[in-house]
Amino acid sequence: MKRNNFLRSIFAAAVMFSSAAYAQVSVMLPANPGGGWDGTGRQAFSAMNKAGIYTGTVNFTNKGGAGGTIGLAEFQNAQKGKADALAVFGAITVGAITLNKSPIDLSNFKPVARLTAEYLVIAVKPDSPYKTLDDFVKALKENPGGTPVGGGSAGGVDHIALALLAQEGNVPVKDLNYIPQAGGADTVTGIVNGTLKAGISGISEFQQFAQTNRVKILGITSAERMAGLDVPTFKEAGYNVEIANWRGILGSVDMPDANYKEWVERFAKLNDSAEWKQVLETQGWDQFFLAGPEFGTFMKDESVRINTILKDAGLAQ
Repeated sequence: MKRNNFLRSIFAAAVMFSSAAYAQVSVMLPANPGGGWDGTGRQAFSAMNKAGIYTGTVNFTNKGGAGGTIGLAEFQNAQKGKADALAVFGAITVGAITLNKSPIDLSNFKPVARLTAEYLVIAVKPDSPYKTLDDFVKALKENPGGTPVGGGSAGGVDHIALALLAQEGNVPVKDLNYIPQAGGADTVTGIVNGTLKAGISGISEFQQFAQTNRVKILGITSAERMAGLDVPTFKEAGYNVEIANWRGILGSVDMPDANYKEWVERFAKLNDSAEWKQVLETQGWDQFFLAGPEFGTFMKDESVRINTILKDAGLAQ
């Protein structure tokens, strides 16, 4: 009898230890609350929980600044070797590392999964004199310094998209008055109060404000018009610009291989789940899944591509 009790105690302790370990998941969101990275991380784990893929506790940490490089630096140092530590990041990070001369090397992290792609839009006040994207570009050409445009971090996809648009409109990139904002909500505030003539960000950050007539969207950087959004593409307006902001998940430096494989599998299951597809539809995100080593290869190629754009646009040496 005593032996059975002893075995039960050992089993109970093992279950408690396993449950505790299962709940020790930390996720770095290297941006302020309410933005695209914040939403991606929280929505992904919410959908994962609803789908029964991972139902343990998740501890989120928001640490914004410098295109995600501040949060990722903290993640790299504090979570090195942790079994279940993850971070959200994306295309913005690649350019931010270059422009901020950050010591972060993305190849040091474990490439878990690329999840989404979101196209960018330019928005103005509903009563703005810019009725079309062409109107905005003409104003930008006439007085680039007097046409302040708000968006994400310097060197991020918002900045790059504006630079590409300027190049297409024969506007010197060096003359642009681009003002980085802390988040999409701050950009909208700037547009509404008139401190910004326009703002550029992901569709998910502007769409709700467009629906309530706080801003008007002039164009989107997708190849084709987005369903449910009566807005022309940049290409349709005569500007050959197509660019997307992708977002994904990194595992901590030296994450154990078993845990790494498990998270790759979990995100693959998430990608196939009805719960995640509902999130994509609600948020206006495009499914853009790639996992494991293939995602790692994509990251290397994307680093070359984005840094080439930064140099061609005169944003980096």
